[in-house]
Amino acid sequence: MLLDPAYAATQNPEVFATSVLALHRQLTGPSAFGRAQLPWPRALGTPPWAVARAMTSFTGRRHRTRTVRLGGRSATFAEVAAAVGEGHPVPIYVGSTWLPRHVVLAVAPTSDGVDVYNPSQGAIAELTRAAFEAGALTTFGRWTTPWFTVPPTGPVRGHLPAR
Repeated sequence: MLLDPAYAATQNPEVFATSVLALHRQLTGPSAFGRAQLPWPRALGTPPWAVARAMTSFTGRRHRTRTVRLGGRSATFAEVAAAVGEGHPVPIYVGSTWLPRHVVLAVAPTSDGVDVYNPSQGAIAELTRAAFEAGALTTFGRWTTPWFTVPPTGPVRGHLPAR
């Protein structure tokens, strides 16, 4: 919706809820956005590679799943902040120390980090650079560890977003 105002205009709370569930079923199915994918239990959420394909399809710009490495959090956060600064939302997987469990969406830069849409709360909260780099997130309840990001990595391919 952030990238396609015409699509956003068709959404209201009831339609949006239906759209989100349909997209989740597609992302966790045997194929997503024209490609077969490894089976993934819906109970574990959305597979990162399916999100990368969806973002590529929606934006016309290639996206890749990046693992948030303990020693590379600063560079990873810089990549996320740069993308949202250019107007490109970035999915971020967060979870416990042992398991990624939730996907949020970085949507805009702030003076100390990025604003992130949290679908479980239907709200935007700030994710600070310091919290991300420390791996001690405080904005997503019990999900305190960053696991993956799905930033844009390639040029725009020159087509309209697909729905």
